[in-house]
Amino acid sequence: MTDDVSLLAGYLMKAKRILVFTGAGISTESGISDYRSKGGLWDRFQPVTIQEFLASEEKRKEYWRTKCDLYESFKTAKPNDGHKAVAELEQMGVLRGIITQNIDGLHEMAGNSHSLILELHGNNRETVCFSCGEISPWQDVYERLSQGEEAPLCKRCQGLLKPNTISFGQTLNPAILETAVTWAQDCDLLLALGSTLIVEPAASIPRLAKRYGAKLVIITLSPTPLDALANLKIEASIGQTMKHAMNGVQRQK
Repeated sequence: MTDDVSLLAGYLMKAKRILVFTGAGISTESGISDYRSKGGLWDRFQPVTIQEFLASEEKRKEYWRTKCDLYESFKTAKPNDGHKAVAELEQMGVLRGIITQNIDGLHEMAGNSHSLILELHGNNRETVCFSCGEISPWQDVYERLSQGEEAPLCKRCQGLLKPNTISFGQTLNPAILETAVTWAQDCDLLLALGSTLIVEPAASIPRLAKRYGAKLVIITLSPTPLDALANLKIEASIGQTMKHAMNGVQRQK
């Protein structure tokens, strides 16, 4: 192990309440396109606000073209070593919870309990109707898009369908944010995995944990505004780093 990974393994062994905060970087290692990087979704598609989605059928069609592109990667995406390491932390009984900016559902697919996952921006694997509130699996609407529908409507009530995610112009669920704050105040180690730590208010969570006495470890390939606050910053693959660190933990048990 490198010195950084050995130090990370030491933090993991000593911690009793580990809070994991994940961003797009952990999911790109599973083949899911991110939004901001060169070649990402926002490079290829213009973001559609919730106001535009509700007001314009053309904007809804544009929005669904973006989602259809993202759904293509969902068909084959599987949890990687980073997701599996986080699931292992739960099995060890030291996971306080997961706060994720991602909408891909890979943490739950990796084996983490639904009750320990806070999805700040919702879940792209569900579709919700704005009128009747029915929630259905993403595969249902993906099949309709694949067959040529451009802006699918609810089969039950003909209301507008949308992935069960937070769009531009929508506010985050205040109950989820409140729980995130509580978890941040109650952890002794926060692992920030694959997040640029720029988007607010989510990015304030690691800062809050640090203020309440937790150690802060950041693993991501790019600089973040909180690098100077971190006890450890590793610029490397999340999956490989976490896999090696967890191997080190197991050897010491």
